[in-house]
Amino acid sequence: MSHSPVHFVLLSGLVAISAFAEPAAKPNVIFILADDLGYGSLGCYGQKKVATPNLDRLAAEGLRFTDFYAGSTVCAPSRCSLMTGKHTGHCWVRGNERIPLRPQDVTVAEIFKQAGYITGLVGKWGLGEPDTTGIPNRQGFDYFFGYLNQRHAHDYYPTYLWRNQERVELEGNRDNQRRQYSHDLFTAEALSFIEKNKSGPFFLYLAYTVPHANNERQQAEGMGMEVPDYGPYADRDWTVGQKGHAAMIYRMDRDIGRVMAKLRELGLDENTLVMFSSDNGPHKEGGYDPEFFDSNGPFRGIKRDLTDGGIRVPMIARWPARIRPGVSNVPLAFWDVLPTFAAIVGVEPPADIDGISFLPALLGQDQPKHEYLYWEFHERGFAQGVRFGQYKGIRKNKGPIELYDISTDLGEQTDIADRYPQVAARIERIMDEARTDSEHWPVKISK
Repeated sequence: MSHSPVHFVLLSGLVAISAFAEPAAKPNVIFILADDLGYGSLGCYGQKKVATPNLDRLAAEGLRFTDFYAGSTVCAPSRCSLMTGKHTGHCWVRGNERIPLRPQDVTVAEIFKQAGYITGLVGKWGLGEPDTTGIPNRQGFDYFFGYLNQRHAHDYYPTYLWRNQERVELEGNRDNQRRQYSHDLFTAEALSFIEKNKSGPFFLYLAYTVPHANNERQQAEGMGMEVPDYGPYADRDWTVGQKGHAAMIYRMDRDIGRVMAKLRELGLDENTLVMFSSDNGPHKEGGYDPEFFDSNGPFRGIKRDLTDGGIRVPMIARWPARIRPGVSNVPLAFWDVLPTFAAIVGVEPPADIDGISFLPALLGQDQPKHEYLYWEFHERGFAQGVRFGQYKGIRKNKGPIELYDISTDLGEQTDIADRYPQVAARIERIMDEARTDSEHWPVKISK
């Protein structure tokens, strides 16, 4: 791993955009994250059956990325990568275990705090249990409302949520009642946070849980896509799983529209950077079949796969004061978000991160590119993935490299490792060099 070129890019970026460090010029920033939403789930990415007019408008008015990747193919490591600017070969949380972030882990929220921002998290965290070093209030967030635990976040009608370090009981969900839908509570909290901090600058991480499945309710009652109603899809000749999934996305899109309306109402629209993405590819859980909506678009695989269907995700960035509408095909990933925000607010990021700032791409300038993007996954054995220019390499359990040319084979159908042995060998070296060992996620080879 070589970090010195990254340092040069980031420092150069800070010099080039020194005007951003002026307090009056600092934008508000809202990062909205969906949970298990596939690349092909939005109209602006080719979805045909589920309407997403507000997100489509966000894309039309901003920059839509075609080659943007999540930090991992499951939740916790993906969010760790997003928060800390490191890929899964280096970040602290590399799997869905209850391992908290440490005091020395520098998060996106701490970057914003250094620049004088008020910081808030509404929704799902997954990087620290109660009373650990990983809770949001010990990782740079002034305000937190939502779920700490990932499994708890499966339940859309929980009996409690957390507000900062206080457990908040939801009386409407006691005794098997379902009157307080967590997604609706998150939208209300997000709107309130924006209103209270309208004098800014603020950073809001709005981590919705839709359209993740409630696996436990699916097992018990067959209703894994848990939603108050099916909205405009109630009369469709679909299964309850498909209707529930569509209704979740409808609800999310509607409420993102409400967030955007609040920004306009408060006069914050022009100088607020709004980003939207998903933590990994689509699931096949809770009675939902991703093939029905073609949720992974042109890609192969879903959540828990390292083919692009499991890790390539929507990414939209809208900032009317700075971003011209358009499309970017630069390969980028979650670990690039922290240095990008650091460049915007004039703070130097940690020296040991893997990300590079994509502020140049946002501003329509020449964008430095990664030599490669790297992932590792510790479920069902040990898997690694590398994007290297037009090539994608995958290795399972330290076996032979599968090699695909994704410029002509988006679905990663034809293994060309025998045809390009030098490329396969280079990717194999990257896989060996791009990681450090982890005490919590040792390499385990399954037979």
